[in-house]
Amino acid sequence: MEVVYLYMISLILLLASYLFTTHLHHKSANHPPTIFPTLPIIGHLYLLKRPLYRTLAKLSAKHGPVIQLHLGFRRVLIISSPSAAEQCFTKNDIIFANRPKMLFGKLIGNNYTTLIWSSYGDNWRNLRRIAAIEILSTHRINELHHIRMGENRFLIRKLMSNSNSPVNFKSVFYELTLNVLMRMISGKRYFNFGGDDWEPEEEGERFREIMDETFLLAGASVTADYLPFLSWLGGKGFEKKVIALQERRDRFFQGLIEQLRRSKDDTKMKKKKTLIEVLLSLQESDPEYYSDQMIRDFVQVLLMAGIDTTSGTMEWCLSLLLNHPQVLQKAKNEIDSKIGKDRIVDELDMVDLPYLRWIINETLRLYHVVPLLLPHESSQDCIIDGYNVPRGTMLLVNQWAIHHDPKLWPDPERFNPERFKGLEGMRDGFKLMPFGSGRRGCLGEGLAVRMLGSTLGLLIQCFDWERLSDKMIDMTEGPGVTMPKAKPLVAKCKPRLELQDLLSQL
Repeated sequence: MEVVYLYMISLILLLASYLFTTHLHHKSANHPPTIFPTLPIIGHLYLLKRPLYRTLAKLSAKHGPVIQLHLGFRRVLIISSPSAAEQCFTKNDIIFANRPKMLFGKLIGNNYTTLIWSSYGDNWRNLRRIAAIEILSTHRINELHHIRMGENRFLIRKLMSNSNSPVNFKSVFYELTLNVLMRMISGKRYFNFGGDDWEPEEEGERFREIMDETFLLAGASVTADYLPFLSWLGGKGFEKKVIALQERRDRFFQGLIEQLRRSKDDTKMKKKKTLIEVLLSLQESDPEYYSDQMIRDFVQVLLMAGIDTTSGTMEWCLSLLLNHPQVLQKAKNEIDSKIGKDRIVDELDMVDLPYLRWIINETLRLYHVVPLLLPHESSQDCIIDGYNVPRGTMLLVNQWAIHHDPKLWPDPERFNPERFKGLEGMRDGFKLMPFGSGRRGCLGEGLAVRMLGSTLGLLIQCFDWERLSDKMIDMTEGPGVTMPKAKPLVAKCKPRLELQDLLSQL
């Protein structure tokens, strides 16, 4: 008994010595403030609860806007202030341009070679150049304007046919965004909002299942990313699921490539090529680089980055408007005044609709669908807020904490579009950066802004809206990588009487 007692005392002393020594070393190295205790092996994993962005915001509110956590074997820098974010994405932008090596990124990102997961270097620069010039340039976005407006018209017709009936807008916005992106990418449309050029339901449902599973697995917590020995001990279930998913994704998108390759002779005369056709034309001059694998990866990145983010923002925005009818009416009055009732809202009208822009900005502030920016990693030692940040530190910028900070935003939980009066674009320094910043900022900003503005503008202009009951729309946040609503938005709308003639022509 005495031996067991002495053994326990020795363990306690050893643990206390470890914690004390680790804490002293951390302070002497002038690393960012951390949280005591940092436990052996697991570090601060014991602190984390879902949703992660709220947990990290609480920790930052207590311990400061720049803190360092040890999540298992990873050192993680948590940023919750605009000034610290600015230091990361300006002076230290190149240093933080890397991505950490995460298991999902390895498996779904073709061993860290895709645009999202590739580290800073020649491969990433070339991929970003292709995206910026060939895929998401203003010229290319303008060239495919007819696709986005066509799908919006189909949406209006669909809602008119369901007038005064409850509509699940989570599904509607998801299918709309899928149709827009897939028509731009491959010329196909999978969900029948109207028109005759939609694909068989089976293929569309197969595509939707693939994308749903992708987002589900992307949002799954992988403990092996922080405690690698767990994968060595046989924890391969997640890995097998992702590998199987990637094989299904590759087969599906290779089928699209083959279809467009077979029809390339018919499309040479077309001025408005799909994105896959653009990449296939580049493949002719450089087949080694523009391989089918590279094209598949590129397409999958565009879809992952654009679907849930855009459709989710639409759902949050319409939910807010239904809970704030006075804001909805102001937006409708602005559109009637600036656009009139003889034509429908177009993407190009956004410049003349500042109140609509403020509404979108306020939605992105309150319910940003990427509350934690995608992780970065430092390639060398640097200094943030006067603290030494070692090489190999993962960076997480907590946009949710910045957007809900009462020191930055008076009455931060209130939906108040007027707070953005005088702001011309979609950014407010580093207080509001919904598309990230620096070299790894989102290239799809221009496309997303156009889709959000035109779709929401049309819904406001063309319909009168109402909730299903007097109860407010539930704004609870659900789990997932892109912060969905916990309960999908279901609402009713009916065509505005004064726009009947215009709507009948769509």
